[in-house]
Amino acid sequence: MSHVAKIELEIQSLEDLKLACRRLGFIFQENQQNYQWYGRSVGDYPLPEGINVDDLGKCDHAIKVPECTYEIGVVKRGTKYILLWDSWHAGGLEQKIGSDAGTLKQAYTIERIKREAKLKKYQVREIKKDQSMRLVLRLS
Repeated sequence: MSHVAKIELEIQSLEDLKLACRRLGFIFQENQQNYQWYGRSVGDYPLPEGINVDDLGKCDHAIKVPECTYEIGVVKRGTKYILLWDSWHAGGLEQKIGSDAGTLKQAYTIERIKREAKLKKYQVREIKKDQSMRLVLRLS
């Protein structure tokens, strides 16, 4: 049984999402209209707000995570995008992106901050330590 969830992250920039995917070694599949999920039943699990059963598996773009059976759906909602994924353990996504998709959220946020900082003429330096990332911004 599937557990389809919305990743709690508001995607405003597909370019930053693509950079985040590249950073993580994921493949952004532009204009792919379906994402791979268990595809049968969500049982009693609630669907993400604004999503109905007919929406499951449909998307505007998809993210392929190497070594995973399931994919992440990138779905346009107004001027922004939401990410849908099946967290059922057999699909492998949770092991790669974290239980709340923290790895993908962090990568997107880093790319978004870097883009905005550069637009405002800041120099950006990344400092990686263990599993953490620190961004240092300096006015040019």
